[in-house]
Amino acid sequence: MKFKPSLLALSVCALVSVSAPVFAHSVATAAEITAKQDSLTQLIEQALRYDASRIQFYAQSQAMRETGIASATLMDPKLKVGFGGLPVDSFQFDQDPMTNISLGLMQQFERGETLSLQQKKANQQADGMSLQVDARERDIANGITQLWLELGYQQQAEDILKENQRLMRELANFIQTNYSIGKNEAQDLLNAQLQVSKLDEKLQANAQMQRRITSQLSEWLGTEWLAQNGQLLTSNQLDWQHLNQRIERSDGTEHYALLVDHPMVKMTDAAISASETQVEIAEQAYAPQFGVEVMYAYRQANGMNGQPASDLVSAYLTMDLPLFTDNRQDKNHAAAQYQVGAAKSQKDLLLAQMNAKVNALLVDRENLEQRLERYRNTLIEQAKARTQAVERGYQNNTAQFSDVIAAASDELTLALEKQRLITDLNLVNSNLAALLGGFDYRVETPDIAQPTTRNAHQ
Repeated sequence: MKFKPSLLALSVCALVSVSAPVFAHSVATAAEITAKQDSLTQLIEQALRYDASRIQFYAQSQAMRETGIASATLMDPKLKVGFGGLPVDSFQFDQDPMTNISLGLMQQFERGETLSLQQKKANQQADGMSLQVDARERDIANGITQLWLELGYQQQAEDILKENQRLMRELANFIQTNYSIGKNEAQDLLNAQLQVSKLDEKLQANAQMQRRITSQLSEWLGTEWLAQNGQLLTSNQLDWQHLNQRIERSDGTEHYALLVDHPMVKMTDAAISASETQVEIAEQAYAPQFGVEVMYAYRQANGMNGQPASDLVSAYLTMDLPLFTDNRQDKNHAAAQYQVGAAKSQKDLLLAQMNAKVNALLVDRENLEQRLERYRNTLIEQAKARTQAVERGYQNNTAQFSDVIAAASDELTLALEKQRLITDLNLVNSNLAALLGGFDYRVETPDIAQPTTRNAHQ
């Protein structure tokens, strides 16, 4: 091979220096992380303000509260109008003194404290429904954070690929010049051009993925946001100080003290409370149910003494007697008790599942941190040393140009793998934050339209 060592050294050293800008991108300052994290928090809060599901759950919880008020109200009184004792031979109201026109009111009362307990149960169910708003908030925060981190990885990868592409183009141009004057091999030129084309393809795929992720964000942020934010500057690493503080409060592999604050667990608590209230309602079925009826009878005929017959007033008290309770009250009471047991078992199962998820995520986090440390302290340095050794061998005609390309490609792969590990570590932290409450955002109660009364339409 016939090369000018000085020019070759410049070109290959430029290729070797790919690692310098690559690792500059992976080390973000605390100020940069904080600034981008503030942007992420703003996106999350914007998405939460206009999320339709939050509004739906809140409206449903308000509907349950209104239903509870309605269920705690006595039934409307019944009006009873009719006549009695009408003679069929003449159909005259003033012929027989027994004939009367009656007007009455009937009112039925619920058993025991059934009404107040029904309202209590409705409010407990409404509390459970409102907790779905909090659960939805965590899901949205986690979903947006995951996409933010993935987009951040793609942008880091784009910077790395562009820097490698720039240096590879310079090397290809240098080989093209040497090849034109007969100082380089055609296979070296083709190999360099192939590497440039491969990087073009990777950049195209990278751009496609970035646009796809940005489009996915429009699920929460809307199409108008998508049209106005074609390029969103993100990061693949965030500050998880709040999450780390919460994890430090955990005891070994049992994280129940933190998980009990999760909205889904609180929803099971609300379900247990509602089931216990249903037991109390079932117990009220053993109490008698009362009703009151008042009647006024107007008579037009004269009495037997020839004087106008007196009008009549009737009053009745009705009461059912729950004497045979084996197949109704007893069974309903037993069913309500079974529901309490089922609700408690559901909570235990949910806590066990969530605790297992936290432990699995902590294992992933620990291993990702260890692997990332290996990349920082060992693999990257070894790849740089190998590339430099191959470059020296190439200058001394003891290595092929393909060896230089292979070494540079391996270093590029390791740089991308390192960014992938950083991203995966932050994705794990995001999932942990969703389970343990590690997100830091503020959002107001959903704003819903107030219902109009029937009189407002008249």
